[in-house]
Amino acid sequence: MTEIALVVGASGIVGSAVTRVLAENTNWKVAGLSRAPKLAPGIIPVAADLQDPAAVASALAGLNPTHLFITTWSRQASEAENIRVNAAMVRNVLDGLRGSRSLRHVALVTGLKHYLGPFEAYGQGTLPQTPFRETQGRLDVENFYYAQEDEVFAAAKRDHFTWSVHRPHTITGVAVGNAMNMATTLAVYASVCKATGRPFVFPGSRVQWDSLTDMTDARILARQLLWASTTPAAANEAFNVTNGDVFRWSWMWSRIAEWFGLEAAPFPEQPQPLAAQMADDQAAWSQLAAEHGLLEKDIHRLISPWHTDADLGRPVEVVTDMSKSRRLGFTDFQASDQAFFDVFAQLRAERLIP
Repeated sequence: MTEIALVVGASGIVGSAVTRVLAENTNWKVAGLSRAPKLAPGIIPVAADLQDPAAVASALAGLNPTHLFITTWSRQASEAENIRVNAAMVRNVLDGLRGSRSLRHVALVTGLKHYLGPFEAYGQGTLPQTPFRETQGRLDVENFYYAQEDEVFAAAKRDHFTWSVHRPHTITGVAVGNAMNMATTLAVYASVCKATGRPFVFPGSRVQWDSLTDMTDARILARQLLWASTTPAAANEAFNVTNGDVFRWSWMWSRIAEWFGLEAAPFPEQPQPLAAQMADDQAAWSQLAAEHGLLEKDIHRLISPWHTDADLGRPVEVVTDMSKSRRLGFTDFQASDQAFFDVFAQLRAERLIP
């Protein structure tokens, strides 16, 4: 029996990984929705502005997916706007598919801001004890992840499909123009440091430098999404998802430096966030792009220093418990340093970094 998947946000880091995983399985027919889809061969492109309910309904007419993967969000100026816009985007897709009565499962990707709070109050206040577990309830603060979940829960009750929620931590993967893209940001930073002779300085907090942490390869996340969508025991559950190892940034920073042929600088005496370090790097990047024939000359299409600074600047330890999905049968593993190296190699192969 052929399943029909609709991947919302198919051009992003997570969405592109999901489409690849599904396309590898001959039992799936895969459609990818984004504002201007540029997808792999064999993926059905669906173009729509998720904030326009009429356009979404028109684009989805006749598609009749059995499985929906929601992997996108839109950054707004305030959390109130994040809630309004991102809840509406989820609602518009679910409403647009309601008439087909075809959905059997909806998988929603959120993240660890479920435990850490939204950008406006990130890592502040009374936080749950690490490692973060899915049994820990919502924080007493407005959060667009909660609003997205509530849209899925309400539609599932109304339209009788199962759901899963997936909470990754610091996703690594490749997608030009992505709003949260640490691996590519660090690759561009390292490339600029090497070309200009600047020291390769860790931009985050002492807590992140010294404490244990983890992260999520987009390929691991994609495989968990597929697993949860096709495993009855995983229905109507929320799952953390990380690579399965832990590390300290004091170690990882040296590993990344080594890959680029750099020497990692000692931890700085004063904070040096990337937003400040890279504020004037367009000129250096333009020169690198010209010298090496790189395909993306606009550095801002590649980097998201604000997000990398938020992750690496946290004043709290962040470690995620994976026991729940392990007990139910999802046992995939990915070494986190190799996850970075795989992204760097892909970026180089695609002529996005020198």
